Amino acid sequence: MATVAAVDLGASSGRVMLGRVGPDHLSLEAVARFGNEPLRLPDGLHWNVAELYRQALHGLRAAVRTAPELVSVAVDSWAVDYGLFRADRMLGLPFHYRDEKRAAGVDLVHARVTPEELYTRNGLQHLPFNTLYQVAADPLVGEADTLLMIPDLIGFWLTEHAYTERTNASTTGLLDVTTREWDRELCGRLGVLPDIFPELVDPGTRLGPVSASVRDFVGAELVVNAVGSHDTASAVVGVPMTSDSAAYVSCGTWGLVGVELEKPVLTEAARAANFTNEGGVDGRTRFLTNVMGTWLLSETLRTWDRSDLPALLAEAADYDGPVTVFDVQDPRFMPPGDMPARVASWCAEHDLPAPQSPVALVRSIVESLAEGFARALAEAASLSGRNVSVVHVVGGGAQNTLLCQVLADRVGLPVVAGPVEATALGNVLVQARAVGELTGDLEELRDLVARTHQLVPYTPGGRS
Repeated sequence: MATVAAVDLGASSGRVMLGRVGPDHLSLEAVARFGNEPLRLPDGLHWNVAELYRQALHGLRAAVRTAPELVSVAVDSWAVDYGLFRADRMLGLPFHYRDEKRAAGVDLVHARVTPEELYTRNGLQHLPFNTLYQVAADPLVGEADTLLMIPDLIGFWLTEHAYTERTNASTTGLLDVTTREWDRELCGRLGVLPDIFPELVDPGTRLGPVSASVRDFVGAELVVNAVGSHDTASAVVGVPMTSDSAAYVSCGTWGLVGVELEKPVLTEAARAANFTNEGGVDGRTRFLTNVMGTWLLSETLRTWDRSDLPALLAEAADYDGPVTVFDVQDPRFMPPGDMPARVASWCAEHDLPAPQSPVALVRSIVESLAEGFARALAEAASLSGRNVSVVHVVGGGAQNTLLCQVLADRVGLPVVAGPVEATALGNVLVQARAVGELTGDLEELRDLVARTHQLVPYTPGGRS
């Protein structure tokens, strides 16, 4: 049995999880959980990565005390955002992708490369905060000698070695979707020196031991390994898919909806539908699209200054009044702010009744999320030519029984919920394979998930 640690950083919280893995065993234990609060500075919204690193170190020290046999650690996080370094010093805190000024680079990029050409080169859906847009408008890029994605930044501080893990690199828009190498010609056209990007490594690569200072603080000589450092890449490893006809919804702050393929889909129809071809573990392609996720619920509760979501969801399940379904992809729902007011404004603009109570609004949000997921699933199947017969929901959304049932009703297919901690599971599974405890392909890793975790099935028309 191998004991490894996953540092799993989400857009709203982080955790350090101990994973104990063997051929017939897979378990997780949370040894640290901490918030991830954006920091508003005069120049915009930032990630407080220094605090995240501090919390990760304290979590690793707790992990070593809990499990002295711990041998390996790996980091995963959200995508697209980055830190800039010069001579190993960070040039300010990384910007948050929800910062209002992050979209300024879109016109700059499209003046040099059309959206159609970009899609043939990088295979990415258009999101105004994609890394290449941020980089094109970032005045500090010219002062930096190294750009590190968030998990690679944490890995650099742990090991003092700079790498870029390939699944996360695939979200930048600067990786060639076919060769999976940095697109140096595209970088040149955008005025970005390609040498700013470190060497690419694949999941399972040994990045090195922790530095002496980290070793002394945490109390162990740990090895840092690369995993699918884009959290969705790790989450898809942890989806217990047992057939090629499965689709997934990795549901947290965002809902990542799609299928896993052997090759990217680079058709004009896929571009027009805003589907992305991101790198997966073992060279797979994650063909998916971003749908607004539980961000809508969390921001709504923040606006109300409430924390009783489970009770509201239970009431919403029994709610039998009118339900307005709105477009969760409307750009007004992207930034932080008063979500109830924004839903009301959307309804007014579309001559539809706005929800009149907290319970009605929660039900409206859940139904609207399910509708957004259902449409994306239908498009994923059509664009990829994949016949989907079952939908797996993983991540925090797997705990939302109302959402899972409504989704089953809307897609007319079985929905299998769980595991909730798919990202951490995918992280520790790849680590366990890297240290030699497990062998085999992704299907064998997923079989271990299915054999060791309780999954909850939902059928259209009623829970099975």
